[in-house]
Amino acid sequence: MRGHGDLLAALLACALCLCRGYTLRSSVSWVVSDNDVVEDADLSEEEEQVAPALLVDSAGLWKQAYPSASVLGDGAERSPAELAKPEGDTVAQLSSRLFSYRLEKVKTSGGASPPPHQETARTARYIAHYSDWGHLSTISTIDKIKGLPFGNIFSVSDGPSDNSTGVIYFYVTPMDNTVSDLKSNPYASLTFSEAEGEFCRQMVYDPEDPRCARLTLTGKMVEVAPEELALAKEAMFSRHPVMAKWPVGHKWFFMKLELVQVWLQDWFGGTSLVPIEDYFKATPF
Repeated sequence: MRGHGDLLAALLACALCLCRGYTLRSSVSWVVSDNDVVEDADLSEEEEQVAPALLVDSAGLWKQAYPSASVLGDGAERSPAELAKPEGDTVAQLSSRLFSYRLEKVKTSGGASPPPHQETARTARYIAHYSDWGHLSTISTIDKIKGLPFGNIFSVSDGPSDNSTGVIYFYVTPMDNTVSDLKSNPYASLTFSEAEGEFCRQMVYDPEDPRCARLTLTGKMVEVAPEELALAKEAMFSRHPVMAKWPVGHKWFFMKLELVQVWLQDWFGGTSLVPIEDYFKATPF
């Protein structure tokens, strides 16, 4: 009996030893560089209460999951200590944000700021111009899914970075399933998300948050005419220079999307159908 007791005690000691050094943390995580590594440590009950303040260093490296004053633009920059201060009487209100997103000042595509959400045509042009790629949906000709929607990613451009045309150009190959679909049915929808750039991440907007704008351009995909080839080539190769070196054996050619509808969601309260005339009159700059 004594031998059994010693064995149980040894097993219990091993279990306790294996458990030592681990504490429960929030499931939110992120990728950090080697310079950003922060040593984890066990926290006592008293230390848990002051942990939020400890996580905000003098440089303001760690931020809470609500935007700082520099992001909200309320004109009053808050100190790290104020950012770490609980908003209520209990630490529980803050604990869910203990390990959260890192916020920095908002960086925007190409140095341009997103237009006000009320300017729907300009917002649509902004997203179309500053997006380097989009999701194109076609009606499939693949045997197993024939007649069903099929989506594919394409690099796109509406012009060089300093010249927006509003016309979306593509550089495609007949070897692509999507191009086969377009030969059968030339109509397609191209979707962009503002989540492609830095804006939504910096503002801590989920890609499905209405404030993280989404744009879907629907129309007819056509081959670029000879008189427009120089413009299409400049548009694509200036934004995607590697394309100029792609193998000629794939028979690459240029296409563009002739618009039928411009659909936009960039704020709460529903979506907007931007008149095509207004879309082309607007400027993203």
